[in-house]
Amino acid sequence: MLYKIWMSIVKEFLLLKRDLGGLIILFIMPLILVITVTIIQDSTFKTVSENKIQILLVDNDKGSVSKTVFDNLQKNNAFDIITQIDDQPITEEIAKENVYKGKFKLAIVIPKDLSVDLQAKVDQNVQNIVSKMGFTDSITEPKTSKVLQQKEVKLYFDPAVQMSFKTSVMNAIDKMISQIETKSIYTTFQNQLGEENTQFDQKSFITFKEIIPRINNKEVLPNSVQHNVPAWTLFAIFFIVIPLSINIVKEKSQGTFVRLLTNPVSNLIVIIGKTITYLLICMIQFYMMVAVAIFLFPHIGLPSLNVEGHLFLMSVVALFSGFGAIGFGILLGTIASTQEQSAPFGATSVIILAAVGGVWVPVFAMPKIMQIIAKSSPMNWGLEAFYDVLLRNGSFVEIIPKISLLFLFFIITTSIALFYDKKKRTV
Repeated sequence: MLYKIWMSIVKEFLLLKRDLGGLIILFIMPLILVITVTIIQDSTFKTVSENKIQILLVDNDKGSVSKTVFDNLQKNNAFDIITQIDDQPITEEIAKENVYKGKFKLAIVIPKDLSVDLQAKVDQNVQNIVSKMGFTDSITEPKTSKVLQQKEVKLYFDPAVQMSFKTSVMNAIDKMISQIETKSIYTTFQNQLGEENTQFDQKSFITFKEIIPRINNKEVLPNSVQHNVPAWTLFAIFFIVIPLSINIVKEKSQGTFVRLLTNPVSNLIVIIGKTITYLLICMIQFYMMVAVAIFLFPHIGLPSLNVEGHLFLMSVVALFSGFGAIGFGILLGTIASTQEQSAPFGATSVIILAAVGGVWVPVFAMPKIMQIIAKSSPMNWGLEAFYDVLLRNGSFVEIIPKISLLFLFFIITTSIALFYDKKKRTV
């Protein structure tokens, strides 16, 4: 029996050796894919954090608030503030036209009399509070209240920018304006109560600090490599569905499978041979991707993948992910009658599983119904297992449920394929 399995494995390698396109899909494409996508995503992070984004600033206020906004934006390394185009001051119409045409990503329009009206509003509020405290006669008489309209700082965004960029910019502007208002309130209280008697600490009392996970007493900072290598390794592993299903179809169409059955070789032996062969290919793919991430990435300006203490468990996840992909490929190749059926359907189904499973878009960012559907994707099981090991420092026990699902998927799909083949041959 072992000799039959060995010869079945040799047969599979001979088939792959003759299929140049299949070898490119299995080995070259995943490497190009992981390098390209990681460079693009890493460049995106650098665009936000290192490369300055040009912002148009229309200052209709000409006061202390607009100056503070300008100074704070200038201090931010992410922005390059532009107040003139062709040596001419920017108006709101010019700013809107340039942004909507995609020449600039953002324009900020500060309304007229913002500084004056803000101070007047703060004065009114402070005087009301002071008068209710009974300090009116001893300090100052309240001025006649003037109805002040709410001011709007307008933001014009390039229609092509992502919602995440809009949200982060709006939050930053809102925080900046809130700090300016708070400072104005403190300053006005100081003036009303007497600066020599009262000093307010205007620094933020509440701050935020990210607590970064530690492994071996070292901080582990997640980066684009740690997210992309597991995701696209999984994508590459599942892409073996295409050459595997095509080879099964070829065996049926060329009569190879019939000749195998005339020998004392069961279909189970043939499937075991295919499984072992393609598991070896999956592991070669995995170690190639890891090697590229460790040794090549630092030379092309990308962070190196840190697999310290994780390589064994990552290998286990890759192995069981391979089982899931092989089961799906065997089922597809058994059911398909022609290569024209297996190849397009295999490629499309893998892409759908990747999209649903969170390889392209994080599952938490999907609608609720898609988050539920994502749990049924084998790629999601493998991806979460990779993340548990690499990012969450999980143990073998923690990944058992996910790798068990992958192996169960292999058993179910292979069993269906064997049942379908037997049923078809007995009809």
